[in-house]
Order: sequence, then structure tokens, then C-alpha cells
Amino acid sequence: MDAPIRCGWCLSSDLYKEYHDQEWGTPVYDDATLFEFLILETFQAGLSWITILNKRENFRKAFDNFDYEKIARYSEDKIQALLLDAGIIRNKLKVRSAVSNAQAFMMIQEEFGSFSKYIWAFTNGAPIINHPQTMKEVPATTPLSNEISKDLKKRGFKFVGSTVIYAHMQATGVVNDHVADCWRK
Repeated sequence: MDAPIRCGWCLSSDLYKEYHDQEWGTPVYDDATLFEFLILETFQAGLSWITILNKRENFRKAFDNFDYEKIARYSEDKIQALLLDAGIIRNKLKVRSAVSNAQAFMMIQEEFGSFSKYIWAFTNGAPIINHPQTMKEVPATTPLSNEISKDLKKRGFKFVGSTVIYAHMQATGVVNDHVADCWRK
């Protein structure tokens, strides 16, 4: 039996294939999952996504299963412990940004009722379905990711440049960039 056709970026490992097949491009409306992807994407900045996927379970353990209410209250001792945790990316600015981003995330929840309502309002609640024929046609940023990035930065978020935000949009299905012949399209 032939293997399903997938987007070319995920072919290098079974973990990548599983992530592609089960998560990437699937619309997410749950705040906890949206936050998890936001934190993972901010740690990915400048690194490969497979590096983050390989450390995802370590991140879950280190960051209290991405409980943004707990993360928003992390003490300096907890931050220092995270900086010693070899299972995650030990970038001081990124670790500290997880705390401030959790705080900003909750402020958006207060203002909009949920982060999901906030992020999905940019697309009127529906995924943007793109039709790339090849991965070369998939952009790293778009005018919309620029707009969301700018708004998040204005609200105090860090490590949320347009590329990070576009990757978050793809991961959480705000954008569907599966190539035309991919079985997930």
C-alpha cells in the first residue's frame, strides 16, 4: 500500500509526519492549545520546528502543561530553574517572554472573552484556505501575520514577529497551507 502524499517539509521523521497528519492546519479554538502553540512557536524563533517537537514533552513538563495562569505567576526561582533545564531551550529572553506572554494572553482573554475570539476575529472565524501547489509557494509571512504581530506586540507580547505568527496561524489552522496533492488538503 502506498504511503499518503504529504507536504514535503514533514518527511524527515515519523514525529514530523505525525504532527503534520494530526495537528498542522487543523483549526484550534481552545485557548489552552492556542497558548501552547504560541509558546512553542516563540521558542522556535531562529530554530527548526523539529527541534521544538523533539522537546515538546519536556516543555510541557517544565511549563506546567502550558497552564498560562501558573506561568503568569512564575517566580524568579522558577525562571532560574527553567534556565537550568536541559530538556528545553534555555534562552533567557524566551523563558522570560513565556511569563510576560502568559500575562498578556490573559489580558486579551479579559478584553475579548477568550484568546480564541481575538485571534479568529482576524479571519471572521473561518480558516484561510490557501492553494499552494508546492511548498515554495507557501509564504513565511503575510500582510495578516504582519497585522497580528504588530497588534500582539502593542499588547506586550514578545518574540511574536510576523514569521512566528504566521507559523502559529498554520499550526493552529487559522491558515491551511497544505499543498494541493497532500492528503490533508
